[in-house]
Amino acid sequence: MTACPTGIAHTFMAQEALLQAGKKLGHEVRVETQGALGAEDALTEAEIREADAVIVAADKQVDLDRFRGKRLLQTSVSAAIKEPERLLEDALRAPTFEPGESRGALDEIQAAKHARNQGTPAVYRHLMNGVSHMLPLVIAGGIFIALSTAIDINGQSSLAQAFDNIGGGSAFKLFVPVLAAFIAQSIADRAAFAAGLVGGWIGTQGTMYHAGPNASAGYLGGIIAGFVAGYVTLALKKWIRVPRSLEGIKTVLILPVLSVGIVGLLMIYVLGHPVAALMGALSSGLMHIGASASLGLGALLGLMMAFDMGGPFNKVAYFFAVGLLATKTPEAEMIMAAVMGAGMVPPLAMAISAFAAPRKYSPEERDAAKAAVILGACFITEGAIPFATRDPLRVIPSIMVGSAVTGALSMLFHVTNPAPHGGIFVFPLIGHWYLFVVAILVGAGVGAAMVTALKREIQAQPA
Repeated sequence: MTACPTGIAHTFMAQEALLQAGKKLGHEVRVETQGALGAEDALTEAEIREADAVIVAADKQVDLDRFRGKRLLQTSVSAAIKEPERLLEDALRAPTFEPGESRGALDEIQAAKHARNQGTPAVYRHLMNGVSHMLPLVIAGGIFIALSTAIDINGQSSLAQAFDNIGGGSAFKLFVPVLAAFIAQSIADRAAFAAGLVGGWIGTQGTMYHAGPNASAGYLGGIIAGFVAGYVTLALKKWIRVPRSLEGIKTVLILPVLSVGIVGLLMIYVLGHPVAALMGALSSGLMHIGASASLGLGALLGLMMAFDMGGPFNKVAYFFAVGLLATKTPEAEMIMAAVMGAGMVPPLAMAISAFAAPRKYSPEERDAAKAAVILGACFITEGAIPFATRDPLRVIPSIMVGSAVTGALSMLFHVTNPAPHGGIFVFPLIGHWYLFVVAILVGAGVGAAMVTALKREIQAQPA
C-alpha cells in the first residue's frame, strides 16, 4: 500500500517503483494506492491472505487492521521510491503484525517509532493528514472566487455573487475547521474529529472570543485547535476507563462531549484571541512588505519548494501560501503565485537539461524527462525526484537556484494567483500570466544551465 499526504504524485511513483522492483526480483507484487481519489487497485481479502508479506509505504495515517497476522514492513513513500528492491527483501523478514487489544496506544507508539526511524515526525504526518483533506476546499474556493472576479469585478452580477458565495462564503470558511478536524482524527481517531471541527470553527469566529467580527485565528488557529483536540482526546481515551459493555458509549458520547467542551473553552478563553492577533499582525505585515523583502521572501519560498520536492520543507512553504489565501489579499495571492511558479521549475529545469545535453543522462533519465515536462507544467514538483535521487549533489542545488529565481521574479512582477494548484490549467485565473510564464522560463533556464554545467557525460559501458 502506498499513500502520501496529498495523494497526487508520490503515491503513484512509489507504486510504479515497487512494481518494477518486483519484476526485476521475480516477485509477484500488487500495490493498492491511497491517493486523492481514495483507494485504487484495492487489495482483496484473498490477496492479503495469500501474500507472503505486506509493505505499507505511507506518510499519513492508514488502517492496518486488515493486515493482522501478516509480515508487515512500515516505511515512508520516499523510501519506496528510492529503495524498492531493498524494501521487498526486508518485508520477507519483517515481524508478524499483531495490533493487540489496546490498539490506540500501541498504534501511537508504533507511529512515533516509525516516524523517528524514517526522519518523518509524527507531528508532520498529523499536519499533512489535515492538509490533504483541506486542499480540495481551498482549490475549489480559490477558483470560484477568481471566476467571480472575472465575471464582474464589482460583484454586481448575480452569477458573480453566487460564485463568490460558493468560494469565499462557503469553501474558504470550511477549510480551517476541516484542517483541524482531520489533524485531530489523525492523532486520536474518529473520537477527536468533532472537537477538531468545533475548535477550528471557533477559531474563525472572532466575535466568539471578543476579537471583533473581522478577526480570525485563520489556518494557524486551525492547526493549534487540531493538535489540542487530538491530544486532549487521546489523553481522555487513556484516562477514562469504562466496562467493556460501555465502550460504544465512550466513543460516541463521553469522549466527543468532553473533548468538544474542553477544546471549545480553550479556544474561546485562552487561544482564540492571541492567535487571531498574531494572524492580524502577519496579514498587516504582508500588506506593507517592501520590495526588497518581497524579493527575499519569494526567493526563500522558492528554495524551500525545490529543496526536498514534496517533502517537509516543500510542504511548509506550500501550506504557508495556501493558508494565507483565506485573507483574500493581493499579497497572499502574490505569495501563492511565487510558490506555484517555483514548484513548477524543478521538473522543467531537469527536462530542459536532459534534452539539451542527452549525453549527460542515462536512457532512463531521458525517458523521465518527457514525463517531467508534463509534471512540471501541472505543478507536480516530484517530477524532478528521479534525477535528484541519482545525482543529488548536482541536481538539488541547481533546481533550488532556479526555483529561487522564479519565486523572486514572480514577486517582482506582482503576479497573483488565487488557485493553489493546477499549474497551466489555472493560468487564465492568474494576474499578469505572461510575466508568470517569463518568471518560470527564466528560473527553469537558470536551473537547467547550472545542472548541465555541473554534470559530466556518462561514460559508455564496455560491451
